[in-house]
Amino acid sequence: MPVFSKNFKLGLLGGGQLGRMMLQAAIDLDIHVKALDPDPNAPCAKIAPEFVCGSFLDFDTVYAFGQDCEVITIEIENVNLDALKKLQSEGKKVFPQPEVLELIQDKRIQKQFYRDHQLPTADFVLTDNAEAVAVNVDFLPAFNKLGRGGYDGKGVQRISSASDVHLAFAEPSLLEKAVDFAKEIAVIVARNEQGECKTFPTVECVFHPVHNLVEYLFAPADVSVEISEKAKAIAIETAEKLGIVGLVAVELFLTKDGEVLINEVAPRTHNSGHHTIRANHTSQFEQHLRAVLGLPLGDTTAHSTAAMVNLLGEDGYSGDAQYEGMSDVLSVAGVYPFLYGKTTTKPFRKMGHVTVVENDLAKLKEKVDFVKNTLKVIA
Repeated sequence: MPVFSKNFKLGLLGGGQLGRMMLQAAIDLDIHVKALDPDPNAPCAKIAPEFVCGSFLDFDTVYAFGQDCEVITIEIENVNLDALKKLQSEGKKVFPQPEVLELIQDKRIQKQFYRDHQLPTADFVLTDNAEAVAVNVDFLPAFNKLGRGGYDGKGVQRISSASDVHLAFAEPSLLEKAVDFAKEIAVIVARNEQGECKTFPTVECVFHPVHNLVEYLFAPADVSVEISEKAKAIAIETAEKLGIVGLVAVELFLTKDGEVLINEVAPRTHNSGHHTIRANHTSQFEQHLRAVLGLPLGDTTAHSTAAMVNLLGEDGYSGDAQYEGMSDVLSVAGVYPFLYGKTTTKPFRKMGHVTVVENDLAKLKEKVDFVKNTLKVIA
């Protein structure tokens, strides 16, 4: 069925903030989106043309959900793959493909894929339990990462020496050699069914020192043209070797001696691309739609230097969300808040983000500091 017909329907597994921003892009193209989420108050619930409250982990729910959809996509990778495989076998288009999601869902399999396909990544050891970590003390310092279930810094534990081994995960995991990196950078690449690939400009991510999630980013990254092009080439090679249709965010380490190493990938729209809504000709959300719907990929050129600040719930506050300082930040030119429609806050919950566009780098950093110090989510 043609994409731009009245009966076309795109199924979206997940109704969180990524889905919400994807829906906003879909409205511009008049794409009918049906979303599935277990939370009746999910960010997508009030704005999706169709919203189904149910588990995206339950086989029967996902299978039934996909019956009247021509294309099915995701905004979260932890979904029921057996249902998606069955839908795919019955002729539904599922992008990214279930086989790609299966590989990425388990960090152990993901890391082995990089090694098997000569994609640059930090050295690692697969561990089945805490005892296996203990026998690899010569490999330390390293990060112990759960194979399955980790996100936003959860499921990651630094093991610096033998005295930290008691912190190791009992479940199947991996030990990844700690990298002495200069910067953490990321590249988002889109690939459509026809094999067309396009990257967004390389960005530089700054992570929260305790909670291991992106606190803010700058776009483009403050790296040489050579490093940026190397990062983009690695991202494209990763997408092509995965064979993914859709978007993939490739998180990378830039080492102090100029190496670029893959940290992890996400097969979907990603926090490292939120600024593209205001800063680039095509946003990551529109690009994802273009990719999974078999449309030509959009121009990813940035029309401004930009930054993105994650708006996190303040420590010590839980309850009905209140936004302190909103009028102050809205009074500044080039500052664009995006709220995710979450009515309750808790410490470090992602409640929104703020994109800042400003071609003068010094002024950009001033505005970022102003936003960080002014806009607070309290209760």
